[in-house]
Amino acid sequence: MATVHKRAGSGGYPGERRRRWPRTVLLLALLTGGALLVWFWQSLTARALLDASYGARVACSCRYFGGRDFAGCEREIAEETSFVFVSADDETKSVSASVPLLSSQRATYREGAGCMLEKWED
Repeated sequence: MATVHKRAGSGGYPGERRRRWPRTVLLLALLTGGALLVWFWQSLTARALLDASYGARVACSCRYFGGRDFAGCEREIAEETSFVFVSADDETKSVSASVPLLSSQRATYREGAGCMLEKWED
């Protein structure tokens, strides 16, 4: 009867050796996907902040500096930016704009200075 000997360090018989490359490829794919997700999320939130700021500033200028009806200002913002919702507060002469779940911004009209955005938080 022939005896089969294990090789030292092989982890078993030659047919039973575990392959490491599928696990390595999967790990690299997960790390690459995670890095892309972080990059995409950062650029998405930065774009949302810019769109909300633009919407607040333009709608504020349209309403309080230009004296136009807010419904017209709101339609103008909707045509230029996607997913930006604006609302006006005539008492404080300010406009809030938001991209849901991502960012929001407020612009307030001040006599002589025009519409000023709130400071951005880093």
